[in-house]
Formats: sequence, C-alpha cells, structure tokens
Amino acid sequence: MSKRSVLEPLFAAWREASPVARGCIDVLRSARHGDLPRWTAALAQLPRLRASTASFGATVSAGFGSGDGPLDGKERRDLEQALWGLLPWRKGPFDLFGVFVDAEWRSHLKWARIAPHVELAGCRVLDVGCGNGYYGWRMVEAGAESVTGVDPSLLHTLQNAAVGAYLGHGRNLVLPLRLEDLAVQQPFDVVFSMGVVYHRRDPAAHVRALAGHTHAESTVVLESLVVDGAPLKPGRYAAMRNVHVVPNMALLRRWLADAGFRHAELVNVSTTTPAEQRATAWMPYHSLANALD
Repeated sequence: MSKRSVLEPLFAAWREASPVARGCIDVLRSARHGDLPRWTAALAQLPRLRASTASFGATVSAGFGSGDGPLDGKERRDLEQALWGLLPWRKGPFDLFGVFVDAEWRSHLKWARIAPHVELAGCRVLDVGCGNGYYGWRMVEAGAESVTGVDPSLLHTLQNAAVGAYLGHGRNLVLPLRLEDLAVQQPFDVVFSMGVVYHRRDPAAHVRALAGHTHAESTVVLESLVVDGAPLKPGRYAAMRNVHVVPNMALLRRWLADAGFRHAELVNVSTTTPAEQRATAWMPYHSLANALD
C-alpha cells in the first residue's frame, strides 16, 4: 500500500484545515526517513474499526459501546502489531479498543498541574513541540475549538495519525513542522511550549517566536526545566545531548518580558521522578532512571 493511500484520511483533514496544513502533504510524501517504510506499513496494518465511544481523559481512548462485541483475535493482533510498529511511544497513555499503550511519560500528571490554570473553551490553540498530540486531545476535552500541533518528528505525526484513525483528525492536528516553518497567519488564543525552550540554541528567540503567533489577549504556557541557582549551559543534561540552557525563574520571566508578555504567573514547580517518566514495553529504552545522578 502506498504512503498516499495509507495517509489519505490524514491528508484530507490537512486539506480542510489551512494552507499551512495542506503544504505538509508534500512534506510527508517527499520524506526520506529510513524508518518511514516501517511506519507506513504499520499504519496500513491498522484494522478498519469504527469507535462508538471516545474519551479524552487521562487515558485517551477509543472503543466499542456496551452493546458492541469485543475485537476478534485477528483484529486485536493487527491493532497491537500496528501500534508496536510505531515504537517508541513517548507521550500517553492511550487505550484503543482495549490495547493499552503505556507510554514513557504518564502525561496526564503534567496536564493535571497545568489544566486548572488555563482557560481553553472556544480557543484556537497552538501546541509547539507537541509530540504525538496527547496533550492536544486533553485540550479538546477542555473545550478548545481546534488544536494545531507542530513537531518535526515524522514518527510523532504518524502516531497521531494512528490515534486519529479512530478518534478523528479534525480538531487535533499534528503537523511535521518546526515552529520556524509555521507561517504567521491568524493568531492563536493560547500557545503552549512545553519541554522545548531549553532545547533551543537561542531560547529568547524561541519565546519571541511564540509571541509572533499571539494577539493582545493571548495566553502563553511556557514549561521548562529549571534550576534554583544560576542558569546552566550544560550541553548535555539528564542524558539529553541538546540542552543549551537550563534557566532559573528570573531568566524565564526576562525572556517573557523581553518578548512583550505581561502578567507572568508561576503556577507550578515540580520535581520529575521515575514515577512520571520511565521505560515501558512501549518505550523500552533508557529513560529518566538511567539519567539521574
């Protein structure tokens, strides 16, 4: 099966969304990533199932109603093998027709710390560095009119396509783009940048770029690693090779102020532990426990 036929439902949603999204069709069609044949083969193996129930709660789920029968053996095997073909799953969890995808991050824990402090009802949302779109589904649950996620990882785009095959593609799109590739058009009401700023060579420029997609009353959620003392420029931090700076609170506030934001509010500081980020069968590689001193 060709990439085009496997991804056609996703492409149809992109065509309807915006010119930027339509442009991503060519991005994905022309991609030359070495794992792309494996990933598209996995998508092709997804069984054609129609979900009668959906939940965008802590576990993002699609399934059958009480009057429907369970998956038959072949459908379950095909679904499991298709989702296994899209390893590693970093953000989650998901439950698709009883197949539980226990991702590396128990992402509902972070969302529980953020959700009480941001109003999303009726909002157009931009999620920068969105991963596979888990948080986008939570934003839809919170009432967002639409969520546009950008993340340069092709795998994350295709994981979102797999979940969207059962939950629909329309309100939570993950585009294979960097923020720099996203043309400034209609501004967003809420912009999220979670776990991104410390990976940027010029983090202040990243915050200014976020501002470029806002209007005067927009809210920006900026989430980052932080330290109590002087900012760090480690190069490598917690086994991550591309950490250019770990800011303190004062530096985060300065970046926001210099980008024109006002009324900065600190809503949560938490220590990440292996209870929240850990290796699982769905992400069987080194995780936080292997990176701690």
